[in-house]
Amino acid sequence: MTDSVLDLAPVVPVVVVPDAADAVPLARALVAGGLPAIEVTLRTPAALDAIRAIRAAVPDAAVGAGTVITPGQVDDAVAAGARFLVSPGWTDVLLAAMRRSGVPYLPGVSTTSEVVALLERGVREMKFFPAAAAGGTAYLKSLAGPLPQARFCPTGGIGLLSAPEYLALPNVGCVGGSWMVPADAVAARDWGRIEGLAREAAALSAGARCR
Repeated sequence: MTDSVLDLAPVVPVVVVPDAADAVPLARALVAGGLPAIEVTLRTPAALDAIRAIRAAVPDAAVGAGTVITPGQVDDAVAAGARFLVSPGWTDVLLAAMRRSGVPYLPGVSTTSEVVALLERGVREMKFFPAAAAGGTAYLKSLAGPLPQARFCPTGGIGLLSAPEYLALPNVGCVGGSWMVPADAVAARDWGRIEGLAREAAALSAGARCR
């Protein structure tokens, strides 16, 4: 596996799993659609069991944990089999725990000062969150000049139409989003629909990279 979360795939589905029994068919649908990197957010009691199930049953998936905000969650996610970690923000305590984890990680930023602080600590790859609310592509373009060493995975408010605009930026390695895993499709267990949306997202990201 790559040491960089940003190089796993151009589009990373951000998944909320209310029922761990749905984790494996959901992951299989995403992988079949061309999206092998899957971020399971730690927003439900089922999240850790979902990560365990995907890691055990879907070998082609690179499953990670999102919404990681405490050192305890870092430990629990890695123990469950998470292959990468994503946080909406960071503190020195959380950053130290992610560094000790042994897996790639993306601490979250939304301001220039946070980016500079992470660069001071030797971190060059970050999550930009909430992307749309924090300034979107215009903000990231503004950062590329003074801080070209920083690379981002923007997440938050990104959809099918806006994803290519982010992926075309030189300081964006991938984007995260949930448009390919709508809550109603997950609740209905409509894995065919999710596979189709994943395929659409994978094709869209490939097109953006070819520009």
